[in-house]
Parts: sequence; structure tokens; C-alpha cells
Amino acid sequence: MSSISGVEPGVYGVENGNKVKVLRRKVHAKVSTLFLDKGLLYYIVGFLLGRAVILSAVSPFAVAFLATMWFVHREKTARSLLAVLAGALTYSIPQSIFLSIAILLFILMAGFFKKVKRQQILIPLFVFSSTVATRLFLYSLNGQLSSYEWLLLFVEGILGTVLVLIFMQSIPLLSPKRYKPSLKNEEIVCVIILIASILTGTIGWELYGASAEQVLSRYFVLLLSFVGGAAIGSTVGVVAGLILSLANVANLYQMSLLAFSGLLGGLLKEGKKPGVAAGLLVGTFLIGIYGDAANVLPSIIESSMAIVLFLLTPASIFKRIARYIPGTEEYTKEQEQYLQKVRNVTAKRVEQFSDVFEALSKSFNTMDPPDLDEEDSKRETDYFLSQVTEKTCQTCFMKERCWQKQFDKTYAYMEEMKEDMAEGNEPNRKVAREFENYCVKSKKVVEAMKEETSFLEANRRLKQQVMESKRLVADQLQGVSEVMDDFAKEILKERQQHEQQELQIINALKHMGIDLEKLDIYRLEKGSVDIDMTVSFYSYNGEGSKLIAPVLSDILNEMIIVKEEEISPFPNGYSYISFGSAKAFVVETGASNAAKGGGLVSGDSFTTIELGAGKYAMAISDGMGNGKRAREESMETLRLLQQILQTGIPEKVAIKSINSILSLRTTDEMFATLDLAVIDLHNAFVRFLKIGSSPSFIKRGDKLIRVEASNLPMGIIQEFDVDIVNDQLMAGDVLIMMSDGIFDGPKHVENTDMWLKRKIREMKTEDPQEIADLLLEEVVRTRAGEIEDDMTVLVAKITENKPEWAAVPVYRDKAQ
Repeated sequence: MSSISGVEPGVYGVENGNKVKVLRRKVHAKVSTLFLDKGLLYYIVGFLLGRAVILSAVSPFAVAFLATMWFVHREKTARSLLAVLAGALTYSIPQSIFLSIAILLFILMAGFFKKVKRQQILIPLFVFSSTVATRLFLYSLNGQLSSYEWLLLFVEGILGTVLVLIFMQSIPLLSPKRYKPSLKNEEIVCVIILIASILTGTIGWELYGASAEQVLSRYFVLLLSFVGGAAIGSTVGVVAGLILSLANVANLYQMSLLAFSGLLGGLLKEGKKPGVAAGLLVGTFLIGIYGDAANVLPSIIESSMAIVLFLLTPASIFKRIARYIPGTEEYTKEQEQYLQKVRNVTAKRVEQFSDVFEALSKSFNTMDPPDLDEEDSKRETDYFLSQVTEKTCQTCFMKERCWQKQFDKTYAYMEEMKEDMAEGNEPNRKVAREFENYCVKSKKVVEAMKEETSFLEANRRLKQQVMESKRLVADQLQGVSEVMDDFAKEILKERQQHEQQELQIINALKHMGIDLEKLDIYRLEKGSVDIDMTVSFYSYNGEGSKLIAPVLSDILNEMIIVKEEEISPFPNGYSYISFGSAKAFVVETGASNAAKGGGLVSGDSFTTIELGAGKYAMAISDGMGNGKRAREESMETLRLLQQILQTGIPEKVAIKSINSILSLRTTDEMFATLDLAVIDLHNAFVRFLKIGSSPSFIKRGDKLIRVEASNLPMGIIQEFDVDIVNDQLMAGDVLIMMSDGIFDGPKHVENTDMWLKRKIREMKTEDPQEIADLLLEEVVRTRAGEIEDDMTVLVAKITENKPEWAAVPVYRDKAQ
């Protein structure tokens, strides 16, 4: 097909399609503005409710509607009042008189009490009073009231009161400007009652022998059955049929027709519009058989008209209504969009907090003060000499000669002596001798300079401590910022679309005869696969780990295991199974310890921690000394370590934070060593952080690797650099960590390092617990059974994670 004027045909079609969409949006916007913003919909509702009468003489709808409009949309009350009175005039003169008087009484009472709080309680009472008073007045004009008339006026007042409460929930729903469309069952029923009440106002209108209220009621039953299913459809049928039968007793059988048709239509909704329409026709025929034969044809005509209206209804209306009906696909999508908005808002707020902490970190993260330049040095010297001269030269009779006539010479002498004293040295002898000959109070000046130098040094140390504290706070704030930034990213993670992998998994499970009800793929990144399934089994025999996980392993080319499963206790019940990536390596640990002198309380503590993101931490802490006090120190160190590491803060920042806490929280000396190893189970990479601790050993076959670092114990100084030692472990490696009681424990051994290596190398077992027990026993034996210090050994063996079940090659095409 050739192009015309250089324009491709497809482009022209796309432009036309866009113009049509834009035109539709404009028409929709204008209609929405006319009906909702301008209030035309409320005026139509008011007109029909003004005509609504039940039991031939009871009209509780109009006053209740006006009262609700007064409470909800007061700016539209005046025009709604005119619409109600216009509807009443089309019904009868007595109806218009009654409504005029009742509404006038309501407005008087509402206006008189408009400043009273809790209007939602008073308004129903005003409706009851105005309705009953008006009916009582009108009935009394015809003479004494009969018992039936008394009953009717009280029924009308009570119905009006109840309808106010119903309309207060349903009238606001006519304007669907709701941020979170989540209708409760009570709200849905209230809307149905409002629709049925409105339909009552169409009684008496006919077209080719078909009653308007019957056509519209069946249309709404079709509409809501198609959208909400059997439950909503039958509810609409019952409520609409009941209210219409109250308006016209001849319509009593219509309640059965509408309810049954709604039920059938909802059950046949899978057949789309024709299926729901067929449900109405079947209900019409079945109910018509039991009724008068003369009414069968008009009833079929009414159903046919309702079906035609139903078929002509645009799909956009169904989707718009479905957004408010729980259980529908549109409702689910709307809720997901709402939750996504909440996630976005939450993530944005967390990111803002992260930025705040990062900004605070930068503000504290000042570098070490540079060497004083010439100007700063001169300023410091001037301040120093001013403090000295204030104590010595101010009262000296030679002050004028020294500081006015020979200023440069005096300043040079004192500056040179100050520099020597600042470095911790005595003043240069030559300078001191010259200054002694030059100054009449030289000894006093030198003493004053020494005293001021101590103040200067203390001031410098204070500044240095402030700088170190700032750096520590900056590191902590930066760590918090990183954690919050990662948390914001986790919040934004949502269910991802993986159509190719979904199709592969569904086909594979179908090929194996597994009934898959639901499949959710949340993440397919290497090492962090996250898949949820809902499956049905007649009798579950471990198919999740024996069949499904191996199939997923083959499809995703990665080892997949069952993380969690909830199996239905009933045959063919739905079971929930969650799958995830298996770690490439697993850690098997063993520990052994002994207290000094064979006591029960050891100053050593140890722990193993499962961290997030596939990390495993092992730690030993040795409190200074022995006994209860040392135990408290070591346990407190590990407790703080565990709590901080589990938040996701980097290990280095965590250790600095613990050190700051231990050094600042008490005036007593409270020191503790820390030996930490963090193993990445995805690649067996290990990070050692050793704070005043003994060396560790990695046993790889017959080879032994020593791991050590030099740091003071925690709590001694406020600021220190943490040495991090990195290493790559392999499958079969054994990591041995120990306290100083083990490393320095062997007696009559000159080189404990060589002795430990030999003992570890000679061990025939690779069981971590046996290694820990044997090593502790060997050290105790060298001391003839005496335990002179707390001893702790922590051993871990790194093994490759082998699946219990091999991959099942049902579907060989690998996921990309």
C-alpha cells in the first residue's frame, strides 16, 4: 500500500485513533461535570424520589433525601428541593402539599439548631418529627384519625429516619471521587436501597405496555449481576423487588423474579453478557409459569427491553462500577494502585529521611584539621603570649622597654621558647640564657609559659577528641542513611512480570500433572529468587521439594528450594508453597568453652548470627579479667553487635559504634575484645574484624592460614581504625576462632603459634564440634588439668550446599 504525500498509512490511523480518544475524554469530562459538579444527577434523583410512594399513602423518601442533601451537599439543597417538589406535582397535588409542609418544618428545625454539634444525630430526629407532624395535621383535617392512619404516620416517620441513615452512606457514593474505592457490604446494600427507592418514582410510566420500573429494575439486576456475581445480583433483586412490591402489591411476584434472575445471571457471568441475559430470560419464563398467563408476554417484553439496554451499555461503565465491588478484577487493580501509591509515598518519605541523615553525616564529616598555616600559627602564638604577659609583664616596670621599644626582640625570644615547650622540650639553652639576661623576670615568665603550654596542649587534645567524635557520628549517620536508602528500595520492589518464565513453569507443572491454581514470581535475580505458588494436591507427599523445586531449578538454571509451605489438611485443598534460592555454601559450627578454675561463669562469650542477604556472622568477645564482671562486658559487646548488624549497618561502623558506647557510657574501666568473622554464603567470601583478639586459623587440607590484625580492645580509646582482613574460603575449609585463653594457654610451649598449627594439622576429624572439644582439651592437658584463664573455641566448617533432589529436566529451555 503506497503512502500519500509522504505520510505512512499507519501513522494516519494512529493519529485518528488518538483524536478519537481525546474526543472521548472531553465528552466524558463534560458529562461528568454536568452530572456531578453541576448536580444534575442529584436533581434527577430528587425528582424521582418526590414521586416515590409506597403503600398508597406513605412517602418517606423525599424528606430523607432533602435532609441528607442538607447534611452532605448543602449548596445543592435549594435546587434539589425544587426538583423534589416538581416530582411531587407530577404525582398528585396532595403529595406536593405534604412534601412542601414536611420540608418546610424540617428546614425550620435544622436552621434553628444548625450551630448544635453532632448534626448527624439530630437530622434523623428532625425528619421523624417533620414527617409525623405533617401527616398528623393532614389526617386531622378529615376528622378523627383511625388506628390505621396512626400506624401509617408512625411507619412513615420511622422509615424516613432509617432512610436518612441509609442515604447518608449512599448519596456520597454517587460522586465517585474517592481516593481509595473500598465499599463495604453495608455501603453496597445502602446503594442498592437508594436505587430501588429511585425506581419507585418511575411507577406509572409505561412504554408499549411495559412498566418503566420493571424494565429498569431488571436492567440494574443484569448490570450488577454481571459486575458483582451471584451474591450482589440476588441482593439487588431481593431489595428492589421488595421496595417495588410495597409501592404496588401487584408487583409482589416480581421480587422472586428479580432475585432468581440475579442469582442465575451471577452464576452465568462467565458467559459474558449473553450468559447474564440468558439468566434473566430463564428466570422470567420460570416465574411466569406460576403467574397469570396474561402477564407472561408483557414480562418477556420488559425483560427484552432490559436486555437491550444491558447490551448497549458501554464496557467503561461496567469497569467503573466494578472498581467499587470487592472481589472483581477491577477492584483488585484499584487496590493495587492504591497500595502502590502508599508504597511510593512511604518510600519517598524514607528516602527523604535518608537524605537528611546523609546531609547530617556530611556536616559532621570534617577532615582532620590541617597543619596550622602561618596566619593561624601567628594567631595562636599571639593568644598564647597575651595570656603569659597578662600574668607577668603587666605589672613589670620594664614593660614599656620590652613591648614598645623592643617588641620584635621580645616577641622572637618568647615565640622560640613557646615552640620548644609545645614540643615537650625544655627551652634552648642559648635562647634561655639570652632571655635571662634580657628579662628581669625571666624565671617567672618561663614558669608562666610552661603553665600556659599545658593549657594549650589540653585545648589541642580537646579539639582532637571533638574531631574524632564528629567522625564517629558522621560514620554512624552515614550507616543509618545507607540502611534507610536500602529500605526505600525494598519498599518499591513489587511483583515483576516474567511472562516467559511464567509460561515455562506453568507448562512444566501441567506436563507433570500438578494442578497449579496461582503463580506469583516476585524476583528472579541470581541468588535471590522469590516465587510463590498455590497448588492443589489430593494427597501431599513432599511434591514441593521433590518435584516442583527440581523443575524450577532446571528452568532457572539455579538451585531452588522450598522456603515455606502451608499444606491443606483436606484432599484437593489449596496449598501454599514459597520457593527461593538455595545458598551456595552452608556453615556447620561447633563451640567449646571453659571458665577459669573450672567455674560456672566465664568472661568469654560467643555467638553465631544469621544476617540478611545470605550472610553468616561468628563472634567471640573476651571481657577483661574473669568472672561476672568480665562476662557482662563480653555479653554486652555481643548483644550490641547483634542488634546493630541485623539493622544492615556495615560491620566497620557497627564496631566503631559499640566502641564509642563502651568507652562513653561509664566512668569505670570496661574493656572487651571482639573477634568477628562475616561469611557470605553465596561465594564463601569472609571478612575478619579483630579488635584486640587472638589470631584465627583457616585449615585447608594440610595447609593452615593464620589471620590476625592489631587493634586495641574496645572501650579503651574512643577513636581507632578497624583493620579488616578479607579472605576467600573454599568448600571444605575449617575456620577456627579462639580467645586468648586458648592461644596463650599452652604451658611450657615457647612458640604457641607453631604448637597450635601442629595440633590442628594432626587432627583427623573435620567435625567442628569435635575439633573445638579436642583443641580445648589439648590446651588444658598442657597445664595438668588447671584452667588459668577463660577459654573459648569457635569452629566453622564451610561446605558446598548440595541439593537433596536433582534437577528434573522437564522443560529444558533456560530462563534468560
